[in-house]
Amino acid sequence: MRRLLTMSVCLWLCVMMGWAQKVEYCDGVIAIEGSQVPWLLQTDGTQYEWVTDKYQWGKAYYDADGDIVVKTDRRQDGDDLVETYTFTNVSKQKVSLKSIGIYTPFNDNYPDAKVCMEARQNVHIWPGGRAAYVNIMQMSGQGPHLGLMVTEGEIADYDVWERGGKKGMSNFRGVFALCPPDMMLKPEQSYRLSWRLFAHNGKDFDEQLLRRGGTIVRSEKYVYAVGETARVDFVTNKGKKTISKRITGTGEQRVAYKGTHALLLGISGERELLEKRLQFILDHQQYNNPADPRDGAFMVYDCEGDSILTNDHGRSDLSEGRERIGMGILLAEYCRQHPDSKMQEALVRYAKFLREKLQQPDYRTKSNVNGGKNRGYNYAWMADFYFRMALLTGNQQYALDGIGTLRSLYRQFGYGFYCIDYPVTTGLKALELAGMDFERQQLLQDFCTTADVLVKNGLDFPKFEVNYEQSIIAPAVQFLCEVYQATGNKRYQTAAQKMLPALEALQWHQPSYRMNEIAIRHWDGYWFGKRQTYGDVYPHYWSAITAAAYHRYAQCIADSDPEAAADYQRRAEQCVRNNLCLFFEDGRATCAFVMPRRVNGEAAHYADAYANDQDWALMYYLMVLQ
Repeated sequence: MRRLLTMSVCLWLCVMMGWAQKVEYCDGVIAIEGSQVPWLLQTDGTQYEWVTDKYQWGKAYYDADGDIVVKTDRRQDGDDLVETYTFTNVSKQKVSLKSIGIYTPFNDNYPDAKVCMEARQNVHIWPGGRAAYVNIMQMSGQGPHLGLMVTEGEIADYDVWERGGKKGMSNFRGVFALCPPDMMLKPEQSYRLSWRLFAHNGKDFDEQLLRRGGTIVRSEKYVYAVGETARVDFVTNKGKKTISKRITGTGEQRVAYKGTHALLLGISGERELLEKRLQFILDHQQYNNPADPRDGAFMVYDCEGDSILTNDHGRSDLSEGRERIGMGILLAEYCRQHPDSKMQEALVRYAKFLREKLQQPDYRTKSNVNGGKNRGYNYAWMADFYFRMALLTGNQQYALDGIGTLRSLYRQFGYGFYCIDYPVTTGLKALELAGMDFERQQLLQDFCTTADVLVKNGLDFPKFEVNYEQSIIAPAVQFLCEVYQATGNKRYQTAAQKMLPALEALQWHQPSYRMNEIAIRHWDGYWFGKRQTYGDVYPHYWSAITAAAYHRYAQCIADSDPEAAADYQRRAEQCVRNNLCLFFEDGRATCAFVMPRRVNGEAAHYADAYANDQDWALMYYLMVLQ
């Protein structure tokens, strides 16, 4: 019977979402003419061997200290599919029902860009109680898309299953389960959870929710300084209720109304929080040991151990190089805007460490002082730091080091590497101010050659450390926009514009400071965290690359389409401000907040103890809000 019920979901999806021209059901077998059913994971082990019938759509699990019966009903209502799950206590005493989940195996995973564009979805979950929803967006950004909204009961959280190093690593987001709240049921008492599945085109998602009796929750922003007043709108098809809340303290602020809510964050102030973090880096995260080759490096900090992490076990994602260069870039940019002699002294010391300990004379760049992977990303970051140091100090040698590092990148990796943070604007400006006109023209030509490759590839994004991800698309959009700004060549802006729907499909506007305009990332808690947990990370600092892409694109279209430009800039600012929750009032930070209630059955929903590479978010904050 359960298989039959699951098949009815597949049939509805095939017909309503346009993935089949003809669907027939006979003797327990589905025959689909014209397409596959890409919206759901195949739970027979054929798509992924670890996804079996245990995870069939609608199957419930729970912990209970008595007898519970679960009944599932499905019916079609117009073009929608309505599902109701009823949990009934059939024992003669009260029953505590906890850790409830209902499997919804949406097909969010990454074989390669082509498959993702044609047959995979980005799953945006808002566990907002009575107003909970899931927005399931085609990864291409092109509709139709799928929506799920609660109409009775609540979804308070979600779980993720089947994550691990041998189960897709960074290319499989997991099996989702939507979670009602814990409850106590009296004898013969029942709890009903109903939701409605419907099609939408993306831009009309909120409208479709309202038409079906849903509630949209929104705030002008989600991070507020102490003393500010937040206003949260709760909108239904009957009108709008606005609740004002004065922010009187730091930390999470919950604004609730009729079974749903918005999550806001109170901070001391944006600049105050930024400066606390900068001071903490200077005081606690620059390594001081002249006998050690890492002397002068900015390193990972263990907030639980209250000390620099020396990384004696040699984990590559905790090294003194690689992403940690973001701390240097942030400090250099801030010091350029707000001169500080002690900060500049620390930066000069750091630059010496990079050039002498992480680079060879020909600018071949290492991941750590002992060598490590020859990684293309390292070169762009190192060059960006040098160029910002040239802008800060006026020392031409830094500009020479920047151009030398990028030449080394192109010699070794060619022109098809989708680097995060190609220093287009900073590099060209630093070389211009250094009077290095020949080198500037040469570098601009290199950038144009790279941009030509990106234009040719279009949406056929190549695989890098992950098969397909936001931090392949977002840097490409940002890079193409910056090259357009440097050259005026319209084809670069046009190519960036064509990538935007796929980029935008990676994030949504859930009413939470952790999730609003934050792109999906789901492996960084493992690769950069102390507990090494796979699972959704909200926010993750690389989500701020999307903010940079929106910001640059807004600049490109400011004259031709000022209304759209203002909206992209607004979304960019929302993203970088929401990333401020990665930083704490004492200057400490977290590399990742793992969002789900549980991952593989283990408790999650925590901020990781390592202050690792999150400071890139502050660099993008300075870019977007400069």
